[in-house]
Amino acid sequence: MRRPYPDRAAAGRVLADELGAVAGSVLVLGLARGGVPVAAPVADALDAELDVLIVRKLGLPAQPELAMGAIAGVGEDLHVVRNEPIASSVDPEAMEAVRRSEERELRRREREYRGDRPPIDVRGRVVVLVDDGLATGTTMRAAVQAVRRQRPARVIVAVPVGSPASCRNLSADQVVCAWFPHYFSAVGQAYHDFSEVTDDEVRQVLAESTARRPER
Repeated sequence: MRRPYPDRAAAGRVLADELGAVAGSVLVLGLARGGVPVAAPVADALDAELDVLIVRKLGLPAQPELAMGAIAGVGEDLHVVRNEPIASSVDPEAMEAVRRSEERELRRREREYRGDRPPIDVRGRVVVLVDDGLATGTTMRAAVQAVRRQRPARVIVAVPVGSPASCRNLSADQVVCAWFPHYFSAVGQAYHDFSEVTDDEVRQVLAESTARRPER
C-alpha cells in the first residue's frame, strides 16, 4: 500500500518524476492556493517559468463545500464552468450572487500574488496545470477551459493524486496523475501535512522560484 506524501512539496517532486521531460516553451501554472507548492518542484525539474492561476469553486449556498461550478481567470478573461446537475437545481440569482462574491475574491488574490507583474500570457506555450489533487475535478475543468481560450500550444494537467473519474473529460492534451488510491474520498487523505496554504506562502514560493530562474 502506498504511503501518503509528507507534504505538497514532496508530492511535487514525485509528480515531476512522473511527468518527465516536456518539450517546448513551458509554463507551469499552480492552481492557488494548494497547487502552488506542488507546482514549484515541477517547474524546477522542467527548468520552466512558474506562475499562479486563480480558480475559485462556486459552492452551493446551503453546502459551500459542494461545488455547483467554478471560475478561473487568465488575465482579464474569466471563465465559468457549471457542475451539472447540481447547478441546474440552484436558483439563477443565487448562483450569480455566489459567482460575484467568488470573482471579488479571485481578483483580490490576483492583486496579492501578482503585484506589478503583467497578466499571464499562455499563447503558443506548453502549459502545465498543477494542483494538489483532483476530487470532483470541477476547478481543474475551469482552469483548462480558461487557458484553452488563450490559444496555448498544449495543455497538460498534472496532479499527485486523484480519482480516475476526476481525470476524465478535462479537455487537456495530456493528464498525468501520480497516484490513484484504491479508496479515494478526499485529496487530504493523500498527505500527512495538508495544512491550508496561506497568501504569504504563495507569494514566497513564487518569489523563490523567480530568484532561482532569472529572466531569460
